[in-house]
Amino acid sequence: MKKFLGYFLSPIAIIAFLLILCIFQPIQWLCFNLGGYKAHKKSVDILNFFLTSTAYILFNRIIFINRQNLPVGRSIIFVANHQSLFDIPALIWFLRKYHAKFISKVELTKGIPSISYNLKHGGGANINRKDARQSITELIKFAERMRDNKWSAVIFPEGTRSKIGKVKQFQSAGIATILKKCPDALIVPIAIKDSWKMIQYGFYPMNTFTPITWEVLEPIEPTTGTAVELVLAAENRIKEKLGQV
Repeated sequence: MKKFLGYFLSPIAIIAFLLILCIFQPIQWLCFNLGGYKAHKKSVDILNFFLTSTAYILFNRIIFINRQNLPVGRSIIFVANHQSLFDIPALIWFLRKYHAKFISKVELTKGIPSISYNLKHGGGANINRKDARQSITELIKFAERMRDNKWSAVIFPEGTRSKIGKVKQFQSAGIATILKKCPDALIVPIAIKDSWKMIQYGFYPMNTFTPITWEVLEPIEPTTGTAVELVLAAENRIKEKLGQV
C-alpha cells in the first residue's frame, strides 16, 4: 500500500522539491550579493527547511534527536552514515546553528539550481576525486575556514551511500586532514536510520508513511586518540545505535 500511494504522491513531492530549488536560486544570489555570508546562510537554512518538509507530502515522519549539549562557537566534525540524498537538506537545517558545511564533488557546483550556487559560495569543500592534490588542498583550505570562523563540517566517511541501510566501513583520511589544521574540532557521530527506505524503489515511486530518524550521539574529544581511532569510535557508536554491532 505504501508503495502504491507513492505512485500518486511522488510526482507532487518531486515537483515541489524542484520548484523550491528554482525559487531559491535568485533569493540566494540576492542574499549573497547584498547581505554577504550571514544573509546567504539564512537563505540556505530556509531553503533546506522547505526541502526537508517535502517529505511530509509523502506522509513520511521527520525525527531529529539531539540530547547532547554541544558547544556553539567551537568547530565540530559531524560524522554520519549515509543512506540517501535526503540526508543532506535535513542535516543542513537541523545543524544550522553550528554552521555545518559539506564536502562535495566538484561536479555538483554546476547545473543544479540553488544547490550548485550554495556549494560555490557557502564555504564548504568541493573536491575533484580524480585529482588527489586538488582534493587535499581543498580540504586544507576548508579546515582553515573551519578553524578561523568556528564552522563545522558534516562528513560521510563511508564514501558512497548505503542502499539498504547497512553501515559500510568508515574511512579516516578526510577527517585526518581536517584535524591537522583544526585540531580542536569535536567529533560528533550522527546515526541516520531508514532514510534509505524513502527511495528503496528509486525516485519513482518514493516510499510513503516512513519514519526517518537522525540522532546525534555522544561527542568524542579529538585528544582521545588518533584520527583512525576517532573515526572507528564514531563508526562503532553509530553501528551500536542502529543495532548493527
